[in-house]
Amino acid sequence: MINLGEYNTLEILRDTEPGLFLGDGNEGEVLLPNRYVPKEFEIGDKIEVFVYLDNEERPVATTDQPYIKKGDFALLRCNQVTDYGAFLDWGLVKELFCPFKEQAFKMKAGGWYLVYCYLDEETERLVASSKTNQFLDNKELTVAQFDEVDLIVSHPSELGMNVIVNKTHLGLVFNDDIYKDISVGDRLKGIVKKVRPDHKLDISLNQIGYRNIEPNAEHILNELHDNGGFIPLHDKSNPEDIKNQLQMSKKSFKKAIGTLYKERQITIEADGIRLV
Repeated sequence: MINLGEYNTLEILRDTEPGLFLGDGNEGEVLLPNRYVPKEFEIGDKIEVFVYLDNEERPVATTDQPYIKKGDFALLRCNQVTDYGAFLDWGLVKELFCPFKEQAFKMKAGGWYLVYCYLDEETERLVASSKTNQFLDNKELTVAQFDEVDLIVSHPSELGMNVIVNKTHLGLVFNDDIYKDISVGDRLKGIVKKVRPDHKLDISLNQIGYRNIEPNAEHILNELHDNGGFIPLHDKSNPEDIKNQLQMSKKSFKKAIGTLYKERQITIEADGIRLV
């Protein structure tokens, strides 16, 4: 089966005047126009191509690499707006269409927009949508606390910056956790800082992930999360109290909380330590 909006590895079937016809080994065929035909080839060779619809709505193959494919997110530039919708530059000859109903905000020529590409079931065309949240789902999470995740910066809010997590979930980086300039469309690495009871994800952009810090610091973080974000222990606490609650020496405890404090993950108060 030849899949629209995806890369397909196809066999060269025959050489014709308009280009090469490629097949999937079944009955599917698609044209690779002459402009994309490699200089050297033989019938029967396999070639990887991207397949989409040309200006006459016919499947066509290309060796060009688009900026986005089906099921993915990308920041694209709007080339023009017509009575039907917006047309985005996705690196191919034919522009990617974004209908008005799929625009979170009315698009303007020259603007850049984060969009999701999908195959419209009614028209069987590849289209874009800037209403990206509808393609994310936090009901069944595939990530857990402390996991390292891939992020795409989505859109700002009063609390911070919304991010797309592993192209599947919606997360939030709070303003207090943003220590560098980030913009919509940026692709970053992050850490799942907290999984809330309603499955909302708090994300951290700290370069040092939770699983990369010393084990004692990670243990303290777990204890903080299990105790509502506060532990009545600090660097002046009795060593026996520290040992009884955390099963570690006072020296190890002080070193661990020093690490967490430098990483801005805790605050040290007069009566204990608190999770930021």
